[in-house]
Amino acid sequence: MTLQQEIVGNAMQMAVVNLRPGQTVYCEAGKFLFKTVNVTMETRLSGPPGSGGQQQSGGGGMGGLLRQAMGTAMQAGQRMLAGESLAFQYFTAQGGEGTVGFAGVLPGEMRALELDGTRAWFAEKDAFVAAESTVDFGIAFAGGRTGMSGGEGFILEKFTGHGTVIIAGAGNFIDLNPADFGGRIEVDTGCVVAFEEGIRYGVQRVGGLNRQGIMNAVFGGEGLSLATLEGNGRVILQSLTIESLAGALKKAQGGDKQGPTGGLFSTHAG
Repeated sequence: MTLQQEIVGNAMQMAVVNLRPGQTVYCEAGKFLFKTVNVTMETRLSGPPGSGGQQQSGGGGMGGLLRQAMGTAMQAGQRMLAGESLAFQYFTAQGGEGTVGFAGVLPGEMRALELDGTRAWFAEKDAFVAAESTVDFGIAFAGGRTGMSGGEGFILEKFTGHGTVIIAGAGNFIDLNPADFGGRIEVDTGCVVAFEEGIRYGVQRVGGLNRQGIMNAVFGGEGLSLATLEGNGRVILQSLTIESLAGALKKAQGGDKQGPTGGLFSTHAG
């Protein structure tokens, strides 16, 4: 069944989730806000039970326990390598209905995505907020040239299974389908929030290695690459990038060292 949830607020939204008795929702550590007293909270390194990210029993005895421990360690290590939270927090309603609140870490919108088992969803790292225990959270690495030049797009979160997953981003969201724009759109790599399986994600250089290409990269504020999204499916973009927010805050504090050349020759430590 679909997770009963409501997204409230404007500039900094939150998700209020109503749990049925025995129902479990999990979140990335640091995204929890509040809960009713009959909702239990447990922190684990493993993925949700009943999905591909679960701890595998692997049989009984010491061998099974060892395989289970190794599987959990691999999951946690993969998330840590991707810069994600090492652990998940699980919330289960006991003895009746319960309520839990979650939020992202940046001022912006949230969105509930419904998975029916036919299509996975991919999201930028840090987009994940919470999901039903029937939704599997995984890490996807963009390989080859995309991975080498993609910046923010190198590591993606992947959601599979059935149920509701809640994501968050910065600023306002816009939903697009590349098929409505000739089959392909090009965006700032930091503007991509999430997209459906079937959308081809890539990274391309901004212009050629000529005068105009260099001008775009140095003075345009986009760096050397743009993200490309191709195919027929849903794409969610955000109006505010983490880089632009960080730059605005740094400038407001009098610490902007970028000068007129934009982000390419920025001297601030990332």
